[in-house]
Amino acid sequence: MDPLKKQLTDDSLVRLVDIMQEFRKLDYEVPAQVILCFVFIASHNPCHSEVLCHELGLTRAAVSRNTDWLSDKHRLRKPGLNLIKKEVDPSNRRRMLLSLTVKGKSIAKDLRKSLDGN
Repeated sequence: MDPLKKQLTDDSLVRLVDIMQEFRKLDYEVPAQVILCFVFIASHNPCHSEVLCHELGLTRAAVSRNTDWLSDKHRLRKPGLNLIKKEVDPSNRRRMLLSLTVKGKSIAKDLRKSLDGN
């Protein structure tokens, strides 16, 4: 078999590549952990940051770092992706409530289309 031949063997997995590529359009260096956090938030919109710790097995520091990247303020002194909002939960001021922005909802919609094969 020619190693340079592009033979598709699993179109469902190619859809995952398409999803990763969509995020790379937003930021070429976006880590997989940031994408994982976005997909979790999009599928549980809104949710608390502690849920990401428990469900994804991430530390609080990792959740903070990844959600900063997804929000409007990236830690590396550059704009964030502006896909989520981080707000103090009014019912418990010690918790952060994470929800999708309009841009985040649009990206989530595009990802669902990609997963559906459209």
